[in-house]
Amino acid sequence: MKYGETQKKVKGMDVFYSYLLYAKKYPLLLVGVFLASAFTQGVLVLTPLYLSHFFNYLIDFAKGTGVSEALLYSTLSTIALLYLLQWCSRRVFGFSIVLLEIKVMRDLYASSFGYLVRHSHHFFESQFSGTLTRRVSKYVFAFESLFDSVSMTFFPSFLYLSGAIYVLYTHNSILGLVLGGWSIAFFTFQVFLSLWRQPLRVARAEADSAVVGGVADVVSNQHTVMLFASAAHEEKLFGSLVEKWRHSITRSWFADEYIWALQGLLTMGIQLALLFGAFYFWRQGQLTIGDFVLIQTYAIGIVENLYSVSRELRRVYDAVADAGEMVAILNQPHDIADAPHAKKLEVSRGALELTQVQFSYGSSREAVLKDFSLSVRGGEKIGVVGRSGAGKSTLVKLLLRHYDITGGTIAIDGQEIRSVTQDSLREHISFVPQESLLFHRSLGENIAYGKPSASEEEIRESARKAFAYEFIERLPKKYNTFVGERGVKLSGGERQRVAIARAILKDAPILILDEATASLDSESEVAIQKALHELMEGKTVIAIAHRLSTLREMDRIIVLDGGHIVEDGTHESLIAQGGIYADLWNHQAGGFIPADGE
Repeated sequence: MKYGETQKKVKGMDVFYSYLLYAKKYPLLLVGVFLASAFTQGVLVLTPLYLSHFFNYLIDFAKGTGVSEALLYSTLSTIALLYLLQWCSRRVFGFSIVLLEIKVMRDLYASSFGYLVRHSHHFFESQFSGTLTRRVSKYVFAFESLFDSVSMTFFPSFLYLSGAIYVLYTHNSILGLVLGGWSIAFFTFQVFLSLWRQPLRVARAEADSAVVGGVADVVSNQHTVMLFASAAHEEKLFGSLVEKWRHSITRSWFADEYIWALQGLLTMGIQLALLFGAFYFWRQGQLTIGDFVLIQTYAIGIVENLYSVSRELRRVYDAVADAGEMVAILNQPHDIADAPHAKKLEVSRGALELTQVQFSYGSSREAVLKDFSLSVRGGEKIGVVGRSGAGKSTLVKLLLRHYDITGGTIAIDGQEIRSVTQDSLREHISFVPQESLLFHRSLGENIAYGKPSASEEEIRESARKAFAYEFIERLPKKYNTFVGERGVKLSGGERQRVAIARAILKDAPILILDEATASLDSESEVAIQKALHELMEGKTVIAIAHRLSTLREMDRIIVLDGGHIVEDGTHESLIAQGGIYADLWNHQAGGFIPADGE
């Protein structure tokens, strides 16, 4: 996947709906948020009304026209009570929204992570890890932005505008209609401007993800960059990404400035119109001084609310653009999914049966396996040999169900693997790859990954059997030593021994070894071969190796070529047969298949 490439675009309502599914799990908090917000806006609308009464009473009291001092104090007390009620409702709103957002954001993190990690092997091969990480984070925090906008701006602003325009209309219908019409026109204008700006927001979000993906790609391959002295080349490539990012940001921010300029003219116009209108009606004896206070308070409040709505509209569209990338992933069905009512795999013998298996990487590509059939008895150890492209690694991926076959069947103890759950399938298979990647966690945690409930003694015993015990005991923090990202603080041989210890602890009945010793030095290989003998004991084994000497003790060796099994037998029988295996054996140097055979 290229920098900046994304999944199918999603609509804004898809984003809102995905959030609503989680927010509605907490109905009491939702009700608390919106009831408290509504009560607050009611108080805010009433307060200027009592202020206008107070100023009118104050003028009448000064003129001595029958207004008592008690009435002034009573009105002030009512205003004070309104302020206190407003303070209380804001506190209820604040605590409710904090509790709601934290709970929903926790759920969003958990659900998006859970769905993401269950995507297929092919999905992750086509993505940048840094970009995916960024999308999860942006998706979660976009909820906070959207919910804040709805609950703290849009909903309360609508209530305040409605209440203020209604009260103003009861005092002067012409001014009320003018303000109401202007508010509707201003809001409609903002919606259209925001829609016009939305493509710029999406482009900005994609450019941001592309920059993050570019950084992650280079950081994860820093060793290669250093070996090829390609820092300047990578800086040039990254510079082009940053330039595209700068261009998209500039267009987005300039669009904001144009919008703010138009808004300033509109709000200046309505404030002056209301001021001159109020003055005119006061001269006509239709408004009081208190009404001036009421109108100006409402005018300022309405303008501030509409400004907030305008600002939040941009924030909402930015959040939708940010969240849309992750929602697209959440809406993308898993390539490899459990069948409806799939059962757990139950393994008694560990027998494998592949019958006329067909597979290709995409409909337009040539089949890698063609009418492939293989029977493996429970406890039998099978070596797999073949030149590069023969289908060895594909066979492993299909057994682990990283991909689904396009024809035929694969069964374990008579159970077709597509009819059982993926988790139960992989729980019964231990896999040791050529290059074992570890978590940036302690050695003990990495070993225990094969059995999270393992005791410390079980972890140590697995390390002993994997010949990892000695190098671990030499470390200052022993099993509490952190191994670095992808296990970079350990040597290749040490990582392999940790991976084997993990597989020993898992103790699955089926074991797959994919070039488990291919990249090791001779000394490490000797130790790991001993560990592998311990690991293979009593298990059904599929072992792929270029070092044919590591397969001599297998019960059978199969040779793949062009997606077919072309030879099948013991080491001795295949050597005597004089075919591909014998040719590879005779041409190996130091136990490796020569370069022209790969």
